[in-house]
Amino acid sequence: VINPTQEQMAKSDLDLIVAGTKDAINMVEAGANEATEEEMLEAMLFGHRYIQELCEFQLEIAQAVGKEKMTIVLYEIEPEIKQFVQEQYESALRQAVSIVGKLERYHKIDEITDLAVSTYEQTHQFDSETIKNKALKQVKQQCDEVVSDEVRRLISIDKVRPDGRSLDELRALNSQIDILPRVHGSALFTRGETQVLSVTTLGASKDNQIIDDLTEIEEKRFMHHYNFPPYSVGETGRMGAPGRREIGHGALGERALSYVLPNFEEFPYTIRTVAEVLESNGSSSMASVCAGTMSLMAAGVPISGMVSGIAMGLVTYGDSYAILTDIQGMEDHFGDMDFKVAGTEKGINALQMDIKIDGLNEDILRQALEQAKVGRHALLENMKTAIDQPREEVGKYAPKVHRFYIEPEKIREVIGSGGKVINAIIEECDDVKIDIEDSGLVIVYHMDYEPIRKAVAMIENIVRTAEVGEIYDGKVVRLENFGAFIELFPGTDGLLHVSKIA
Repeated sequence: VINPTQEQMAKSDLDLIVAGTKDAINMVEAGANEATEEEMLEAMLFGHRYIQELCEFQLEIAQAVGKEKMTIVLYEIEPEIKQFVQEQYESALRQAVSIVGKLERYHKIDEITDLAVSTYEQTHQFDSETIKNKALKQVKQQCDEVVSDEVRRLISIDKVRPDGRSLDELRALNSQIDILPRVHGSALFTRGETQVLSVTTLGASKDNQIIDDLTEIEEKRFMHHYNFPPYSVGETGRMGAPGRREIGHGALGERALSYVLPNFEEFPYTIRTVAEVLESNGSSSMASVCAGTMSLMAAGVPISGMVSGIAMGLVTYGDSYAILTDIQGMEDHFGDMDFKVAGTEKGINALQMDIKIDGLNEDILRQALEQAKVGRHALLENMKTAIDQPREEVGKYAPKVHRFYIEPEKIREVIGSGGKVINAIIEECDDVKIDIEDSGLVIVYHMDYEPIRKAVAMIENIVRTAEVGEIYDGKVVRLENFGAFIELFPGTDGLLHVSKIA
């Protein structure tokens, strides 16, 4: 369905946004309930057919308006500066690209670039400070061009990546759980020089995030937050409000995990996962999905399937191209595509693609999806070495829960005037948390089961009704000439007439 309504979206297993030109697709954002690679590809191509119609319409408008295109003079580096860098520093820069370690590689490239700038400044005369700054800037840019060209040449022609891996090879993997003993669930996922710590926290239903916007969604039960501190890339800096990266990567990870979560009836908790990026060299958003899956399972959340995520890349060089599995930072920066895919063993849950070239054809998209599937399954196998199924119970420090229903008309009796009754129950039962819905659903939370049982018993006694024909064990609370008043249960007394007393 193209441009579905809200009613259609509520029933759909796929939410896909596609952008492109008349000739190819250049952006994709999707969430799906375990769609197969073939279904996802078919949906993208289906959307592109309608994009072509829109492009034709735009061309018709442009032709009708009849304005001539502007002539743009493209920016170019001075030939003399190109020659200077090529003769003196190109060889060293190309060698530095093949250094395996991320920080060592970048430090060496920066060192050579700084030397090139310094040498050019000392060996040339400049008529003004402006001309000097422009020339030195172009020296840096030409060094970057050399590095970019070498990365692309190595991958596309030699089929060798900067860190020595083959095109479809994953970096070293490591999966661990229970890293933090006091939290409800935690996991650490490491892929090469990218490492993410995920923490899962469970809360009462009233802890749901309130949504105040133009959509029909009023609250959100599951939250996945992604933090990317400066130290994760070897830098220092102030941590402020969430930026574009935190919001975008957090939304992508949340979408990937949301499809496997149990509904509220099965698991009456608010769920929050927080991904702390400890080290980053590419694909940290997909690492947050892997770590988030394991921390949910460690917390006892009964997810329907394990989710892993991987970032794919594309590098073109002339007529040659190469599709990369598990791209690192340099390949993302100098490559032509960042294609993130997350899903279970059954299919895809989330997908995001952006590119720097004109577009991608069907063959490249198909190959990238199939290569990503192989990589995702390899990640799942490694994650299973740490935990292969959700724990049967929530953790020691997570709130325990008991849910039951009462008659809606009895709710006011449980709450009492000004909350007097329910507050007394909470105080007497070690500060249990009690949520009561309009439907009569009562949910009681506490770290231990004993206060929960006590609170449940007190509520049940308040709402109990004596049934005709039932036999009760009671306590005599008052004697009169005509009989005895018997307490059947707290709050309810019955009269035993003198004629019935043996």
